[in-house]
Amino acid sequence: MASTTGMTVLDISAIFLSITALLTYINHRFIGLPTTIGVMVISILLSIGAIFLGFLGFDQLIDYEVSLLNQLDFTEVLLDGMLSMLLFAGALHVNIGDLKRYKLPIGILAFFGTVLSAVLIATAIYFMLPLFGFDISYIWCLLFGALISPTDPIAVMGILASAGAPKSIETVIAGESLFNDGVGVVIFVLLLGILSSGDIPTANDVVHTLAVEAGGGIVFGLGLGTILYYMLKSIDSYQEEVLLTLAGVIGGYALASHWHLSGPLAMVMMGIMVGNRGRELAMSDKTRHYIDLFWELIDEILNAILFVLIGLEVVMIAYSGNLFMAAGLTIIIALLARLIVVGMTTRTFRHQLNLPIGAWKVLTWGGLRGGISVALVLQLPSGTERDILLALTYAVVVFSILVQGLSIGKVAKTICPTEKPENV
Repeated sequence: MASTTGMTVLDISAIFLSITALLTYINHRFIGLPTTIGVMVISILLSIGAIFLGFLGFDQLIDYEVSLLNQLDFTEVLLDGMLSMLLFAGALHVNIGDLKRYKLPIGILAFFGTVLSAVLIATAIYFMLPLFGFDISYIWCLLFGALISPTDPIAVMGILASAGAPKSIETVIAGESLFNDGVGVVIFVLLLGILSSGDIPTANDVVHTLAVEAGGGIVFGLGLGTILYYMLKSIDSYQEEVLLTLAGVIGGYALASHWHLSGPLAMVMMGIMVGNRGRELAMSDKTRHYIDLFWELIDEILNAILFVLIGLEVVMIAYSGNLFMAAGLTIIIALLARLIVVGMTTRTFRHQLNLPIGAWKVLTWGGLRGGISVALVLQLPSGTERDILLALTYAVVVFSILVQGLSIGKVAKTICPTEKPENV
C-alpha cells in the first residue's frame, strides 16, 4: 500500500498546491469552465478514475490519495485556515448601502431562514432514510440540517460574479451567504454539544450562546474593523496597509475563536467596515489598488485549492445502491426546503423587498452549498451515522456547485431580465 507517512506540513502543502496549479492550467487551457467548477470537475474525475483502477486491481493510486487525504485535516484547513481570508475577501467588496437597502430579506434568510431550513430538512430525512434501510436518531438529522442549510459564501460569491444576476438579487444572495454560515456553525456547535454530552440546554442557554457567539462575533468584528480603519487612515504606504489587513484577518479570527466568538461573523463585519469606510476615507488610490489586487489573488488561489480538495474527497465516501438513491432524494429535499424558505420570505414581504419579478426562483437556485458543509460534517464523531451524513452532504454539495452553479447565470438572465419590482 502506498503511504505518505512521515510527510511534513510543507510536503503536503506543496503536493496540493502543485495539483491545484496543474488543474487550473488544464481547465484554462483545454476546458474553459469557471475556475472553481473546472478544477472540482477534474479532481472528481481523477478520484473516480483512481476508484475504477482500484476495481481493476491497481490499488496504488487510490491508496496514495486516501493516505494523503487522511493526513490533511479538511476541517482544520478550511475553518481555521482558509475561511477567515475567504470571508474577508468576499465582504471587502460588499456595498454597505446595498446591504442596508436589502437588510430585511438578508436578515430573514440568514437567521430565521437558516433555522427553518435546518428543521425542515432534518424532519424530512428523518422519515425518508428508514425507507432505504438507514435508521438514525433525530439529533443526527438536525445536525445534518444545520450543516447543509447555510448557503456557502465561498461558492456563492465566486460563481455569482460571472452569473449575470440582477444587482439586487446578487446583493441579497451574497449578503445572506456571508451571514448565514456563521449562524449555521453556531447551531451546529450547539447540537454537537448536545450529542456529545447528552444534556439538552434550556431556552435561556440557547439564547445566551447565540447572543455571545453570534452577537459577540459581530461586535468584535466591528470593533476590530474600527481599529484597522484608524490605523490605515494614519499612514499612506500600501505595503504596510496590506500587511495590516492580513494580520487583522488572521489574528482577529484566531482571537475570536479563542474567546468563543463567531469568527466568520467577525470577519464579515470587519471586511464590510474596511471595504466601505476604510476604502472611502482611509486609503489612497494606490493603496486601494494593491489591497484589492492582493485579496482578489488570495480569494482566487484559496478557492481553487478548496474546490480541488472537495473533488478529491470523493474517494473517502462509500456509496451503496440504497445510499445513492437516498442521496438523490436528499438533494430534492434540500432544494424544496430552500424553496419554502425563500418563497415564504419573498411572498410575505413582497411589497417591502422591491426585488425583480421571479426573484424567488433565482434566490432558490442560487442557494449553493460548498466547503463549509463538508468541513462541518467531517467534525461529526466517527460511526455509521457520520458515514451516511457525509455521503448525503457530498451529494448535495456536488450537485449544488456543478448543476446549480453552472446554470444559475442562465436562470438569472431568463427569469429576471430587468430590475422591475416584484409586487405580485
